[in-house]
Amino acid sequence: MGDQFLGFDLSTQQLKGIIVMSDLKLVHEAKVDFDADLSKYGIEKGVLTNPSEGEVFAPVALWLEAIDLVLQRLKQQGADFSKIQGISGAGMQHGTVFWSQDAETLLGGLDAGETLLEQLEGGSKGERKGAFSHPFSPNWQDASTQKQCEDFDAKLGDPEKLAEETGSKAHHRFSGPQILRFHQKYPDAYKATARISLVSSFLASIFLGKVAPIDIGDVCGANLWDIKKGGWHEDLLALAAGNEGVDDLKSKLGQVPEDGGSSFGEVSQYFVKRYNFPSSAQVIAFTGDNPSTILALPLRSSDAIVSLGTSTTFLMSTPQYKPDPAYHFMNHPTTAGLYMFMLCYKNGGLARENIRDAINNLSSSADSKSWDSFNETATSTPALGQKDPTSDPMRLGLFFPRPEIVPNVKAGTWRFLYKDGNLSAVAPPEAQTKTEDKSWPIPHGDARAILESQFLSLRLRSQSLVEKPGSLPPQPRRVYLVGGGAVNPAIAELAGEVLGGADGVYRLDIGGNACALGAAYKAAWGVDRKQGEKFEDFLEARWNEEGFVKKICQGYRKGTWERYGEALKGFDLVEQKALAEKGEGKLAEENAGEKVAG
Repeated sequence: MGDQFLGFDLSTQQLKGIIVMSDLKLVHEAKVDFDADLSKYGIEKGVLTNPSEGEVFAPVALWLEAIDLVLQRLKQQGADFSKIQGISGAGMQHGTVFWSQDAETLLGGLDAGETLLEQLEGGSKGERKGAFSHPFSPNWQDASTQKQCEDFDAKLGDPEKLAEETGSKAHHRFSGPQILRFHQKYPDAYKATARISLVSSFLASIFLGKVAPIDIGDVCGANLWDIKKGGWHEDLLALAAGNEGVDDLKSKLGQVPEDGGSSFGEVSQYFVKRYNFPSSAQVIAFTGDNPSTILALPLRSSDAIVSLGTSTTFLMSTPQYKPDPAYHFMNHPTTAGLYMFMLCYKNGGLARENIRDAINNLSSSADSKSWDSFNETATSTPALGQKDPTSDPMRLGLFFPRPEIVPNVKAGTWRFLYKDGNLSAVAPPEAQTKTEDKSWPIPHGDARAILESQFLSLRLRSQSLVEKPGSLPPQPRRVYLVGGGAVNPAIAELAGEVLGGADGVYRLDIGGNACALGAAYKAAWGVDRKQGEKFEDFLEARWNEEGFVKKICQGYRKGTWERYGEALKGFDLVEQKALAEKGEGKLAEENAGEKVAG
């Protein structure tokens, strides 16, 4: 069957492994569900928690056991590992793994007759050396680092300066604040730490048989990398390192190769002897889950991926570096000169469902979970609620059943009418008289307004990054929808009307495999690429668009798109009102990094 390539996705709740052919056709996939398969670790939804300190973390031993288990399951399906020529993977972003002084020796001397867990975990009473100076890895949901985030923001003056230099303001889950807190809470364990990996480079290290470098894209999720200079940020390293010093932390973190397709070396002999991998199989740089997701299709500059799950995530490839505290910039995981722009919102599917349910509750015959009434109402309501755009005000609102990060506010609902540069608040339902406010019928007026609100927020923050496609105004080239909401035709229509899309709006249908596929494609590119061949060109030459992508509606609609452009100024004012009323500032609940692919 020819050469094959192995890709992994280590997420909060599962480890997935997939194998693709040289033509990128998927031939095997298997997964380990942590709660179902490894509940003995006492986890819930893949993690352990310490609510008193806001800690959310996972046992590294759990992941070791899952690696052997997922390989066994692939083998049971008929996978022939002797055909694997390249291995890569993705790990949930921002998690850190702390290696002991004995780690390299243990990784390099693994016995094929024993499991990874038996050899690397170490004995609880010190009778057997272990590979880890700390048994747990903080999860992206961790919110224990408020003080450390304030220190990071203050180190360079303010969040704007930190975002300018590292791509993001300080976030609870980011590795820099997490390392600083680990250093402060466990000083002896920090001193005993020889190397620090991200989740992605931890997984790569297992297959490499020694501690692997951190990936050029994933390193940007740490608040420690100076993106413009392309190196570790000395001042921020000094903050995280404390008395141990910058050089000590640099040695713990290691060098970061510039080439995202570089081979770290050949696979460990443990996997050659235990699973029959060829000795020549190459370990290609593992990256973060969100960077890996944009590798699941040949994403061109100004193409956008909108993930419509419980949360909303927006990813875009762009050559422009215009950082801001409200969003994230990272190095592109494969292509020098490009960046990955990322927006994360907690409020997505839940907010839409609340309005769907309110509409259905008014009808005794409606299925409570049906989207039919919501969709019909949303698409039959005129844009911005204006029957007459020349005289009627625009309806603009925010719908946040959960605290939000973009903008940084507590939970709440805001409805405003906007005309001639002025906002007027719409009375909430409980304050209205029996005669419904005709300017904004609630809940029916909310159906279109919430979709417009969610897409206006994306457009507001990405408008300076998109390029001009031919004779059309600057907008995304294509908008790809993924996640549960991608199958909803009303959501797709509004995405096209508000965001545009010179080539249209598409649904990307690769199940929950986007992250793992991106990793497998990266492995294939790293091994098979020609001299100087870019990832996008390599992938496009082998990409089966008909199998994975379906155009679901028109993007840019002349006149309508421009009207939404006029609404952006009013929408910005609505967000300012919400911030003034319920802005949380630095104390906002901070789980904004929800995954696209898991």
